[in-house]
Amino acid sequence: MQSDAIGYMAGWQERPVLIVMLTYNDRTVDNAFEVFEKSKDSQAVYWGFKEEPLPPEQMKKLYAYMKQCGKKTVLEVVAYTEEECLKGAFLAAECGCDLLMGTLFFDSVNDYCRQVGMKYMPFVGKITGRPSVLEGTVDEMIRDAKAYLEKGVYGFDLLGYRYVGDPVLLNKKFVSEINAPVCIAGSIDSYQRLDEVKSAAPWAFTIGSAFFDHKFGEDFTGQINNVCEYIEK
Repeated sequence: MQSDAIGYMAGWQERPVLIVMLTYNDRTVDNAFEVFEKSKDSQAVYWGFKEEPLPPEQMKKLYAYMKQCGKKTVLEVVAYTEEECLKGAFLAAECGCDLLMGTLFFDSVNDYCRQVGMKYMPFVGKITGRPSVLEGTVDEMIRDAKAYLEKGVYGFDLLGYRYVGDPVLLNKKFVSEINAPVCIAGSIDSYQRLDEVKSAAPWAFTIGSAFFDHKFGEDFTGQINNVCEYIEK
């Protein structure tokens, strides 16, 4: 079973935690509720999806059900303006999410998350598009992350495999220099990349599209368990 790492401390856990994202190409799948229902008894503890395109009431219903099943809940917001990012934060709070991932960093979003007691893990670097593309230097990302930590963010949503540079170098250096939870998110679609994630040793990593593309097996639940067991080796 995956560890409950919501109370993260550097060096506290032995293996990265899988966050199952019910998303494809950075959008929530239409049958997210049905997929979760079929796989709720898998080994994954952390579950989430994106802010689009499900109606808010459906999102609230699904997150509430995830909570009833003993899961930790994540909303990842792919937004780049302050207004959109704040809207995503409000939605995450309304849904009772444990974690808000994504959004570009804004003081207003950070202040709101701290006010309502929700853990905030913003993006770092220059991010555009959907699916997202990450640009910027590794040193710039580390510098910005340290500045955000001083303002009280919980951790970071690192789009390592969306990086236009060397993702392996970015993941390793960023995780090693940032004393906070880091989630490597996006495009983890092979066992080779799982090996690279294990080597980088972040707090967590996400898989969404790859499960729907059957990159880790035929059955959705089986793929989740395959990944969890592989990470534990």
